[in-house]
Amino acid sequence: MPRIDSASTRIRTSIRTSIRTSIPQRAWLSLPMGLLGATLSLPLAAEPTLGESLMQDRDGNTVGAVLLSETPNGVLLHARLGGLPAGVHAFHIHETGACEPPFDSAGGHLTAEEANAHGYLVEDGPHLGDMPNIHIPDNGRLEIEVMTRVSDMDKQLFDRDGAALVIHEGADDYHSQPSGAAGPRIACGVIEKRDT
Repeated sequence: MPRIDSASTRIRTSIRTSIRTSIPQRAWLSLPMGLLGATLSLPLAAEPTLGESLMQDRDGNTVGAVLLSETPNGVLLHARLGGLPAGVHAFHIHETGACEPPFDSAGGHLTAEEANAHGYLVEDGPHLGDMPNIHIPDNGRLEIEVMTRVSDMDKQLFDRDGAALVIHEGADDYHSQPSGAAGPRIACGVIEKRDT
């Protein structure tokens, strides 16, 4: 059995102790969160951002911004949201780029040229604009990235009538037709083409 070098063990313990005692505990715990925050604030470097959407609630208050980037495997959404009610909410891409409250102007979910059904849990689903539910914490703020099935932004999002992002009051049950029984629309943002 190898012998443990007690001198090197004492040195490592001493270094760990001096690091922990020289940084206040609150700062020690916040280091990883600070690094995470710095990382999340970096722009998406892998793919160019081609679209953006400013999300507004029914009272006209800004509740978030979404950047859209086309990748070889679909369109990536990077959303920063704030001021939304806590809970689980449906988040969809809708077929029309219009957001007049109560946001019915955004039309139904974006669908592929061939008709398909709504929801991840149905055989002919999902719609092209179906996305996973978002879970808003008690503070109302959320930052997420979602990969969508949209493959051609110019053809599918920037067509004649455009497209919009919509957040619903309730969760998408992933099977009810035509929109997952998600309830009223509480936020909407027209997807705009971004100058690159």
